[in-house]
Amino acid sequence: MFKKKRGFTLIELLVVIAIIGILATIVLVSLNTARVKARDARRQSDMHQIALAMEMCYDDTACNGGAEGQYLEVTAVTGPTAIGTYMPVVPTTAGGAGTAYSWVVNTGNQSKYLVCAALEISGAGYVYSTQNGTKTVTGTCPTVLE
Repeated sequence: MFKKKRGFTLIELLVVIAIIGILATIVLVSLNTARVKARDARRQSDMHQIALAMEMCYDDTACNGGAEGQYLEVTAVTGPTAIGTYMPVVPTTAGGAGTAYSWVVNTGNQSKYLVCAALEISGAGYVYSTQNGTKTVTGTCPTVLE
């Protein structure tokens, strides 16, 4: 007679593969959210480090062009490449599309500075540092110094 074969049916295999696929999708979506949060945290950390470097440069005449009590002059929206010896390489982005840091030009008004970074999680939110080192989340990035 016929012996009964052991093994899985095609339906059983397809169900298991579908379940594994669903679980893999859930894990990948969760990891992507964690990556976005990590990039936003890095942006906020970069803003804090830039603010600290600008504050240290404020009283250093070798850093800010020879004038005490002024911040480093920013002549382009791409910002400086270095902030004296305090920040030899200024970060430009933490990754992600459309997330380059933007600066407000302060030529002629070196008593202030402003740098912005778009946050991915809050959509249109920005973190910016001003002359007193404050960090604020707003809907838009200012284009002029107040």
